[in-house]
Amino acid sequence: MSARKMITAALPYANGPVHIGHLAGVYIPADVYARFQRRLGKEVAFICGSDEHGIPITIRAKKEGVTPQDIVDKYHGIIKKSFADLGISFDEYSRTTSKKHYEVSQDFFTTLYNKEKFTEEVSEQYFDEQANEFLADRYIVGTCPNCGNDNAYGDQCEKCGSTLSPSELINPKSMLSGNVPILKETKNWYLPLNDYENFLNEWIIEGHKDDWKPNVYGQVKSWLNDGLKPRAMTRDLNWGVPVPLPDADGKVLYVWFDAPIGYISFTQEWAEKNGKNWKDYWQNEESDLIHFIGKDNIVFHCIIFPAMMKAHGDYIMPKNVPAFEFLNLENDKISTSRNWAVWAHEYVEEFPGQQDVLRYALLSSAPETKDNNFTWKDFQTKNNSELVGIFGNFINRVAVLIHKYYDGVVPAGDENAVELNEITKAATEIENFLENFEFRNALSAMMNLARFGNQYLQTEEPWKTIKDNPEKAASSLFVAAQIAVGLAQVCEPFMPFSAEKLQKMFNVPQINWEQLKNNKVLIKTGDQINNAELLFSKIEDETIEFQIQKLENTKASNKKTNPNANPMKDEIQFDDFTKIDLRTATILTAEKVEKADKLLKFSVDTGVDVRTVVSGVAESFTPEECVGKQVMILLNLAPRKIRGIESQGMLLLTTKPDGKLAFVTPDVPVENGVEIG
Repeated sequence: MSARKMITAALPYANGPVHIGHLAGVYIPADVYARFQRRLGKEVAFICGSDEHGIPITIRAKKEGVTPQDIVDKYHGIIKKSFADLGISFDEYSRTTSKKHYEVSQDFFTTLYNKEKFTEEVSEQYFDEQANEFLADRYIVGTCPNCGNDNAYGDQCEKCGSTLSPSELINPKSMLSGNVPILKETKNWYLPLNDYENFLNEWIIEGHKDDWKPNVYGQVKSWLNDGLKPRAMTRDLNWGVPVPLPDADGKVLYVWFDAPIGYISFTQEWAEKNGKNWKDYWQNEESDLIHFIGKDNIVFHCIIFPAMMKAHGDYIMPKNVPAFEFLNLENDKISTSRNWAVWAHEYVEEFPGQQDVLRYALLSSAPETKDNNFTWKDFQTKNNSELVGIFGNFINRVAVLIHKYYDGVVPAGDENAVELNEITKAATEIENFLENFEFRNALSAMMNLARFGNQYLQTEEPWKTIKDNPEKAASSLFVAAQIAVGLAQVCEPFMPFSAEKLQKMFNVPQINWEQLKNNKVLIKTGDQINNAELLFSKIEDETIEFQIQKLENTKASNKKTNPNANPMKDEIQFDDFTKIDLRTATILTAEKVEKADKLLKFSVDTGVDVRTVVSGVAESFTPEECVGKQVMILLNLAPRKIRGIESQGMLLLTTKPDGKLAFVTPDVPVENGVEIG
C-alpha cells in the first residue's frame, strides 16, 4: 500500500443541510478511514467541499425567490459547520464557486479541448419559450416510460430509479412555466465516452474484480456491457463555470464535469496553504486515490471522471471507490423534499456533547453492502446498552478503582499478562477491517475490547481481592488500565471526542498504530491518572419520544393538501356533534360597535327568532356589505356579553388567501332556520 493517501468525499449539494443518510453513507466512514490512515503514519489529504453549481441549487433559489449565490452562501456555511461539529477531519473543505476552482476547471476543459478530446454536436434540446431558456434535465418533468410515474425528471425517475433522457419522457413539461417545451437546436461539447470503453474494461473489469465492492463493480460492468455514448460536458445555463471558449456565450461546464475537478482544485488550495505539492497526490503513481461516495454517484466516479482524467493524460486512477448503499429512516426512504430526515445541524443542537453517539450509531448501521435502517429506538439502545453499559462502564470502573485504592497511580502488574494480547488483537483486526472498508466489523472489534475489559474485571474482582491478595488486585488493575488506554487509542478513528477525553483522563498521548500493536504496556506503573470523567450519559425515553414525535409531525404535514392548514383539533364523539344546532339565517341590520374597530353588531333572522350577534369582522366587511346576506349561524351557543352587548350565537366564517374573512353561505337561497348537518 502507498504511503500517500488522496481521500475524497462526495461533494454535498449546497441546496440544503446534510442529514444522517449523507453522514452514514459517505462522510463518517470517510473520516474514520482518513483518521486511521493518519494513525498509520501515511501522508493524508482528506478533501471535500460544497457543490454549488447543480440544478438543485437553481431550483431552490427559484422556490425561495433569491439568487443561487444566496442559496449556496447560506448552505455552505451550515454544511461546513455541521461537519466540523461532528468531527469530520477534512484537511480542506472548500466550494466550487471559489476563484481557484473556476481557474482549475476551466484549465482542465481547455486542455481537453486543445487535445481535441471533445466533439462538437448540434442537437435539439427542450426550450421553454415563456422563460426564454434551455431546460436542464432536472427542469423537465413527465411520465416515466418504465414505471408510469407522472413526476419523473428528465434525467432520472426517482420512483423506479431508471436513468432517463428528456426525450424519453412522456408528456414532458417545463418546471419553470408548466408549459410544454419546444425542441430547439443548440451546440455543445461532448466527451465520447465510447472511446474509453477498452480502457475502462481493462482497468476496472479486469483489474478490480476481486478488490472492489460488488455493488460498484456490478454497476460499472452493467454500464459497460450496455455500451457507452458521448456525453455533453457543457450546458445551456446561466449558473455555473463559464465555458472558456469564445463562441460559448450562455454555456457553462456540465456540473458533473466541474464538480469532481473540485477534488483537484481544493487539493491545490490545501497544498498552497501547507507547502505541499498537489501533484504528488494526483499525478504520482505512488499515491492511492480513494473516492467515498453513495451508490447514486458510481457512474460519475467510475466512468465519467476517470474518462476525463484519462483524456487529460496526467492523472492517476482511483485505487478504490467504496460506494455505500442508502440509509432509511424509521423504515422509510430519507427524503429532503418531504423533510423526512434527521438533520446534522439539528442533532448537534438537540444532543449537545453527544457527537460520538451519532457517529457510533451510524457506523454500526452503515449501509455498506445493502440499504440499512436508522430508528431512534435503536439509537437509544446503542447508547444506553453499548456505549454507557459496556464502554463507559468499563472505563469508569477502572478509573474509580485506581483512585480508590491507589490514589490515581497505576499499580504494578505483569507486563506480559496474556490478557494484554487482546489489545494487539483488537488493533490488528481493526486495521484489517478498515483496509478493506469494513467499518461495521471494525467498530465491533473495538467494542469487543471493551466487552473483554468488563468481563476481565468481573472475573478478577479486584474490589474483593484487595483485602486478602493485594498483589493480585494491583496486577488486575494494571492490566485493566492497559485495556482502558488501548480503548483510548483504538476508538479515536470512530469516536474522536471520546478518545480525546480518555487520553486526558489517563494522561497519555495519541500514538502511532504500529506502536499500539507492538507495545503491550501503554501506561506505566507509577503514572498518575486524572479523575474519571463521564464519557456517555443515558438517553431517556422522553428525549427519544420527542424525536419520534417530530417525525410524526413531519409525516402529518406531508399529508396536507394545503400546507398552510392548521392541525386538526382534538377528536369529538358523534354525540358531541349532534348537540350542535347549525341553521341558515339572514342578516337584517348591521352597525359598528362604538370604540371597537373590529366588531360589528348584527340583527339576524334565524327562522326561529330574530336575535343579536356580535362578530369581529369589521376589518373585512362594511356594515352595508352584510345587510341582506344569507349566512350560517351556530344557534345554540351559550350567550355571552361582548362590549356590554349580549351576543346570542356565532356566524360561520372562513379565511381567504388574502387573509380577509368570508361568510360561509348556502349555494342557493333557502328559507331561514333550515338545519345543517
